[in-house]
Amino acid sequence: MDIGVGLPSTVPGTGGRELAEFARRADRLGFSTLAVLDRLVYDSYDTVVTLAAAAAVTERITLAPTILLAAYRPSAVLLAKQLASVDRLAGGRLVVGVAAGGREDDFVATGVPYGGRGRRLDELLEEMERVWSGEGAVPGVGPRPDRGRIPLWVGGNSAASMKRAARYGIGWISGSTPLHRYAEVAAQVRQAWTDAGRTDTPKLGALAYVAPGADRRQAGARYLLDYYAYTGQKARFLADAVIADDARLRETIDGYAAAGCDELMLIPCTSDADQLDLIAEVAFG
Repeated sequence: MDIGVGLPSTVPGTGGRELAEFARRADRLGFSTLAVLDRLVYDSYDTVVTLAAAAAVTERITLAPTILLAAYRPSAVLLAKQLASVDRLAGGRLVVGVAAGGREDDFVATGVPYGGRGRRLDELLEEMERVWSGEGAVPGVGPRPDRGRIPLWVGGNSAASMKRAARYGIGWISGSTPLHRYAEVAAQVRQAWTDAGRTDTPKLGALAYVAPGADRRQAGARYLLDYYAYTGQKARFLADAVIADDARLRETIDGYAAAGCDELMLIPCTSDADQLDLIAEVAFG
């Protein structure tokens, strides 16, 4: 199983130089992917801009929004151009995770209807593919992605999300499925693949929040309580579950690998890059 790491672009107060150093060190330490969360109505960096900055200071690591809440974006053409630009800047290292989104205020802020967001996401993905292939409604929108198209991961735990993953994606990524249920949900994704007539194997991903050390755990828990406050009791569950010690991190990595996960994204809840060395020691040691 590959091990990716999150970039703390949604941790309030994180400086630009901190993000750049975080990206450089993740690249150097051998993590498979540099993941970026996405929110609009929050004290966070823009996801696509952050990925462009990460592209400029890294050489090897895959770059991926996990997950880009694409449906609140008003223009599929503009988003397609932005993502293709990041992919070209990164030399073809971009993989885009997408989901419909569950925060109505993000949609209100951009003037996009919250209702019907799943259908809108499908339409947006189809239009982006047309733009990347040079067949968009308005010809001449470039650049083309480095490999001709950008691989898509699809997130979400609904049956519709799994069908969407089988229709458009290279696989499915979970943002909220607990470890004890992951194997069951992964089987549902594989069944959706079969039902769609696909003969390849879906790439399965997952996220886990980490804050190694007692001081980071306290700060990380406060951040998760704030970031997920809109979810009610789930925010407390996530804050209490943040991984802070080596034994639990190793157990989590081994558990997801045994459950069939292909790539686990470890999302730090504080912004200091020193924690990457601690995470890497457990993940790769």
